[in-house]
Amino acid sequence: MDVTSLGFQTDLMIRGLEGSEVIDHPDYVTVRSPANPEFWWGNFLLLPAQAADGPAAPWLERFHAEFPGAAHLALGLDGTGDPGTDLNGFAEAGLELNRDTVLTTQALREPARPNRDAVYRPLASDDDWQQAVELQATDDAADGSPASRTFVEARYAARRRATEAGHGAWFGAFRDGELVAQLGIFAAQGPLARYQDVGTHPAARRQGLAGTLVWRAGQYALDQLGARTLVILADPGEA
Repeated sequence: MDVTSLGFQTDLMIRGLEGSEVIDHPDYVTVRSPANPEFWWGNFLLLPAQAADGPAAPWLERFHAEFPGAAHLALGLDGTGDPGTDLNGFAEAGLELNRDTVLTTQALREPARPNRDAVYRPLASDDDWQQAVELQATDDAADGSPASRTFVEARYAARRRATEAGHGAWFGAFRDGELVAQLGIFAAQGPLARYQDVGTHPAARRQGLAGTLVWRAGQYALDQLGARTLVILADPGEA
C-alpha cells in the first residue's frame, strides 16, 4: 500500500525501529506489537483513504481476524485531507474519529524564551529510563488518561531499544538530577525524522522546557541523524 500521510509514514517507520511487525498488504498495512498488546497504535490496521467511501464492516472483520481476542479496535485512515464526519458507517459501528495535524519543518530557530535552568541531554542510564517511565505515568494521570504500568514500561523498553540501536535519542530536561520534561526523535536512514510524545511534569509546565527540548532534539536530528525534514503531530485545535 502506498502511504501518503507523513504522519503515518513516520508512525510505521518508528514501529519498525522499535521492533514491531509492519506487514504491507496490497490494500492495507498491519502493525503488530506482540510485546505490548495494550498498545492500540502498535496493534492496528492502516487503511487507504478510499476506505472512507465504503462500508466499515469488512474492515472491522479484517481487524478481528488479524487480532483475535484484542480488547480494542484501532483503524488508521491514510490521507492528507478531511475524510468527512460520518465515514460512511464507521461512526455507526461505534468508532470515534480522531484527527491529527501533521507539522513539518526543514529548519529550526531557537525559542524566543528558551529555558536555560535545566540540563538537556539524551537518556543513558537505567535510572534515566526509569525516571522516564515515572514521568510518563505522572503525566498520564494528570491528563486524565492513566495507562497501565505494563503498557508504559513496554513502551519505554521499545524506545530504549531503538535509541541503543542508533536510530535516534530520547531527550530529557533535568533539574538537580530529576527528569522534568522529555521527548524522543527518530529517523531511519532517510529524509524524515519524527518527534515522539513531548511530556512535561505538571509542576514544571509553561516554563519553556518542552519548546527548548523540541529545538535541541531537532538540531540533533538534522546534524546527527541526517534528517532533512522534521515531523511532529499536533492536536488540530493546538496547531
